[in-house]
Amino acid sequence: METKNWKWFRYDEIFEIKKGKRLTKADMIEGKINYIGATDSNNGITAKISNSEQIHGGNLITVSYNGSIAEAFYQIEPFWATDDVNVLYPKFELNRFIALFLCSLIQKEKYRFNYGRKWDKETMEQSAIKLPIDKNNNSDWQWIENYVKEKLLPELPQKAKNVWLHSFDTAPFLTEKKQLDTKNWQWFDYKTLFEITGSTTTPKLELEESGVGQFPYVTTQAGNNGIEGYFNLHTEIGNVFTVDSAVLGFCSYQVKDFSASDHVEKLIPKFPCNVYIAMFITTIINREQYRYNYGRKCSQTKLKAAKILLPAILNSQNEYIPDFQFMEDYIKSLPYSRCL
Repeated sequence: METKNWKWFRYDEIFEIKKGKRLTKADMIEGKINYIGATDSNNGITAKISNSEQIHGGNLITVSYNGSIAEAFYQIEPFWATDDVNVLYPKFELNRFIALFLCSLIQKEKYRFNYGRKWDKETMEQSAIKLPIDKNNNSDWQWIENYVKEKLLPELPQKAKNVWLHSFDTAPFLTEKKQLDTKNWQWFDYKTLFEITGSTTTPKLELEESGVGQFPYVTTQAGNNGIEGYFNLHTEIGNVFTVDSAVLGFCSYQVKDFSASDHVEKLIPKFPCNVYIAMFITTIINREQYRYNYGRKCSQTKLKAAKILLPAILNSQNEYIPDFQFMEDYIKSLPYSRCL
């Protein structure tokens, strides 16, 4: 993309910037309104609340100026933003195509800021963003919208395109609803179900030198499936579960080959696994996070001694074995299961 003829605009020329307002966990009331925090995943959503005193309308952009600085997200629906987040009210007609373009540009400013130099409201108002211009030397919003529609969206993988276009198939694979009844479930040792081992720690610099690519970089973050980015380098084989051993034991399932940061353990299944079975098992494992903390980390040793409660059936030797077929069928009976 050629940018030499683009022009710099101050943020306060194109946005009215408002600071969010903190809401403590103790004061949060559970609900359906998105609470936007200073996070780098899940479109900035860290909770769902019903508090309504400080709601921003939809069709806005949120930018973290503390924590995960310069993480920018487009908010379609009304939301509450914490005080570590700037809310950008456009002085032009914003839509999701233009927002996607702007969020990408904003996120490229990460390198300018850190914990000692935060991108607060006043600093952002005086900052500048470089944009394409029309013949009148104004921001060319129509060019931006057309570029996203004609150049970027066609290159997206089909699943990502479906997410962007909101063309989800909500129908489940199986029409027969499966019921969960844990009274007949059984405990199984992790070590009988998985080979439990560590992963190779790959330095971030080595990944960046390999270039942006298709292989996930899995870290200890408890969100976005543990993935921090995608690079051309991989050290681990996919179809495994990864577990954060740094703190709480967040578990995710990696379909693709991947690389990993330190403190990422692997649970290599000793059974035929697919994304439906994996979705069921990761959900069960992540309900065990309350057992771990900074003083009692989810280490390989603890995993090898741990048990997991799963649906079970009797085999021909009258022994209980995990009922993987039920797990798969249960996930397939849920709405959106065709999207996995």
